[in-house]
Amino acid sequence: MRGLRIGLLGTGPWAELTYAPALRGHAQVDFTGVWGRRPEAAGALAERFGTRPYADVDALITDTDAIAIALPPAVQAPLAVRAARAGRHLLLDKPLAIDVADARAVVAAVRETGVASAVFFTSRFADGARQWITEQSRRGGWFTAHAAWIGALDGGPFADSPWRREKGALWDVGPHALSVLLPVLGDVRRVAAATTGPGDTVHLVLRHDGGASSTATLTLTAPEAATGSTVELRGGHGVTVMPPNGDTPVAALGRMIDTVLESARTGRPHDCDAAFGLRVVEILAEAARRLSPDTTDAGRTPRG
Repeated sequence: MRGLRIGLLGTGPWAELTYAPALRGHAQVDFTGVWGRRPEAAGALAERFGTRPYADVDALITDTDAIAIALPPAVQAPLAVRAARAGRHLLLDKPLAIDVADARAVVAAVRETGVASAVFFTSRFADGARQWITEQSRRGGWFTAHAAWIGALDGGPFADSPWRREKGALWDVGPHALSVLLPVLGDVRRVAAATTGPGDTVHLVLRHDGGASSTATLTLTAPEAATGSTVELRGGHGVTVMPPNGDTPVAALGRMIDTVLESARTGRPHDCDAAFGLRVVEILAEAARRLSPDTTDAGRTPRG
């Protein structure tokens, strides 16, 4: 099929550092334009990447075949529904939403219209990590796993991100851990335990279909020297550790664009489509309830 006309919603650091370069550099993409909640930022980003700023989000949706969204999850979900109902394919970011009902609305719109969708779980699209995930899923026989996503929000490009400050590591890096554990160990049957640690640190114990268990340690408030991510599997094959991502985020997103092009051409969904994004949100919401059972906000995690 011909290349897609893709518009970008969002003008923050992730849009500037990853989405705009990937869209601008992809050979089969016509980077149609940028819309943002701050028109001046949309103008600056559009000028930098040789495209057009849009003041009206619906006008950009009308002028495209697909929409890429680099916005906070609470903003992303309703705009994704809007774009899907207009028949536009979706390139989404993680988490798909904070509220389970919002995530379900995105999946319903995708299914009703038959558009292609993918959620940008970086390790699922980056060379090195993605091949390892595929191979370990094929081998099977894993008894247990531990995932750790250890970050330091202060001082980084997302230090001023309000939703990350509010929702913490569970919702920001938790999706990355689940995106690796689920294809290898199977769906999460239940969140067996959840507790907090220093700062926004969260520790999860998960039971998977087939009987395997896993643990996950998630934080955005670690010392800079302690940051990094890892997944270790143990089973009949011994012990294996996920290799580092072999791509930059821009290259990984380029590969996700390839999958959306393929899904749009064939009608076959990708493993990281909106439905998978919904399942991740459901598991995170269950974990959040265990962390703070009396809260009325299913996505809010307590601080240690």
